[in-house]
Amino acid sequence: MQENRISITVSPEDLEALQTAVATMQTILAPYLITLNPTDRQTLAKMNNASLPFVQKVMDYATTNPQFVPAYIDLPELKKDVDAVDTLLQIYRPLEQLFNNLDHTVMLCGSEAYVASLTFYNSVKQAAKLNVPGAEPIANDLKTRF
Repeated sequence: MQENRISITVSPEDLEALQTAVATMQTILAPYLITLNPTDRQTLAKMNNASLPFVQKVMDYATTNPQFVPAYIDLPELKKDVDAVDTLLQIYRPLEQLFNNLDHTVMLCGSEAYVASLTFYNSVKQAAKLNVPGAEPIANDLKTRF
């Protein structure tokens, strides 16, 4: 027998509340977010958790030592970008954790449903081989997946 590691039912009320919350977040964030094309994503320099402290330290040094800031660097824009990263990460990190947990939950629910479905399909195929009435049309319909 297949192990049942998850058994959940999201109520319609909770689903509606969650969908409303997501729509609210999308609406609030829309003016701040952009979409990059694949080429942009590939070619942009990427700041990660390891380089974030470096960027913050540069911001501190550039602010306290403006004589070293090249004329072509707009220090207020740099500060604005650094502040935006700090602010958006406060939203991104909990959402990333939520997304990962949601992804794992969907994966487990899907796995259990798929394994049970394959078991049913194999049972119907066997019944069709034994000429059990009604089994063949079901087996034929389901085999189109494969």
